[in-house]
Amino acid sequence: MRIIGGKYRGKNLFSPGSDLVRPTSDRAREALFSILRSKLGFDFSSLKLVDVFAGSGAFGLEAMSQGFAEVALVDIDPQPLQKNVRLFSAETARIKVIRADACRLPAAPNAYDVLFMDAPYRKNLSEPALKELAAKGWLKNGALCLIEVHKDELLVLPPFFEQTDERRYGIAKVIFAKFRAV
Repeated sequence: MRIIGGKYRGKNLFSPGSDLVRPTSDRAREALFSILRSKLGFDFSSLKLVDVFAGSGAFGLEAMSQGFAEVALVDIDPQPLQKNVRLFSAETARIKVIRADACRLPAAPNAYDVLFMDAPYRKNLSEPALKELAAKGWLKNGALCLIEVHKDELLVLPPFFEQTDERRYGIAKVIFAKFRAV
């Protein structure tokens, strides 16, 4: 597992030592960042990204490498991702690690422009986590949301989320949605 683009391209990351953490593949991350550039432009320097169910932190750290102003990594057990965060000691001001249950979040420290969420497959956690993110102010109006689920998993988006696209990468399906605050 490695950073595939940006300032830290090629930097190796620690692979999770547990079957409970399933990082998004390098190929899928590369494709998703290409899509992000097509939707948001090439300059991410004014954008903030939140990675929920962060696991190894690979997606959020990729975002930091590719120029996002700030990334927040949210996980109920941040210990696996802490090893990878320590590899970026020069970037500590841009990386926030938040220990929290995605279905019982605290009030948001910031509102984020982009959400990446990769809940454990087939546990029905994506919908309640999206509701929680919306209710607790974690997303800016118009935030672009990338929600990874198993390719056969049905995700019913809660109110305020509008699906705009869907892509498949192996066993993963990524649903793109816009958040519309009330």
